[in-house]
Amino acid sequence: MPILACTGITLCSKDGGFVVGRTVEWALSNAHLNDILVVPRNKKFRGLPQESLQCKEWTGKYGFITMTAYGQDFGPDGLNENGLYVGVYYLPNYADYAEYSVEDAKKSLSLGGLMQWVLSSFKNVDEVIENLDGIKVVQVDSKEYGGAPMPFHMKIADDRGNSKIIEIVNNGEIKIYDPFLGVITNAPTYDWHLTNLSNYLNLSTTASTPKSFGDYTIKSFGGGSGLLGLPGDYTSPSRFVRAATLTATCRPLETSTDAVFESFRILDNFNIPIGAQVPADKIPEKMESVTQITSSSDLKNRVYYFHTMGNRNIRKIELNKIDFATVKETVIKDNTGSIQEIKDVTPIDGK
Repeated sequence: MPILACTGITLCSKDGGFVVGRTVEWALSNAHLNDILVVPRNKKFRGLPQESLQCKEWTGKYGFITMTAYGQDFGPDGLNENGLYVGVYYLPNYADYAEYSVEDAKKSLSLGGLMQWVLSSFKNVDEVIENLDGIKVVQVDSKEYGGAPMPFHMKIADDRGNSKIIEIVNNGEIKIYDPFLGVITNAPTYDWHLTNLSNYLNLSTTASTPKSFGDYTIKSFGGGSGLLGLPGDYTSPSRFVRAATLTATCRPLETSTDAVFESFRILDNFNIPIGAQVPADKIPEKMESVTQITSSSDLKNRVYYFHTMGNRNIRKIELNKIDFATVKETVIKDNTGSIQEIKDVTPIDGK
């Protein structure tokens, strides 16, 4: 069965920086997750994709960029010109949006509309939370993600270090959680993951010490016995524990740039290679259910970094260099082909 197994973390640095990183795994092979959409200020938005339905409409105050997969104007994550970040993560069997009704049409939007509304309308997390009671997230049929269902929950974060998890459950009920060290994965709901952490209180970075039993002394096999018992599979609960542990044990970071590189190093522990999650006789030719793209957003400096499985070179988009008042809506296309570059440092003639 195809999976959507995204993992998100947050790191801070001594210079006041906050960096939000995540992996993106998509179950369909025809997504173009290396496309980044630039959205200007003053764009007019509709909360629902169906033109025949009344819904919330608004004009965006702020410009933003967002990863896109099928040419739609929202995607797995995005960053606006104020340093406000939004990322969505798959929540199957738990996300439960409200039924659409004409009475609430003017406040109704889809989850994609919610993401656009947040990025285009607010400067920080507090503003978002203060305005959530004025919207209703509804279930709509959508072909924007290749026909895949859209049960997601959302992580928002800003350049002041504030962050929240937003879940839509129980026929549209909005629940808000304070994230544990900025970590998020997928199902079950966030409160379950917080409870599950209690099962791993024994984890320690200290190496195992020898233990004697009568005439016998049992020793570890060598280095690496710290964090013994850390789950290593790709299930959402295991990835949550692993991400929480690696974030909690992260070394002190001097600058935002240090945090960006460290976020990529930590997220390398969550890369899903082709073939790891499918039967051996059904290995896909394209990148289904694998880590197609990894992003890292420097909220303080408004820089969006990413690399893909087909091109591990890190690329960046500096939002401070974009005039969102005049820029045209456009898609930044990169990595249209697989590029595996190798630098040859073989010494020649003794040099």
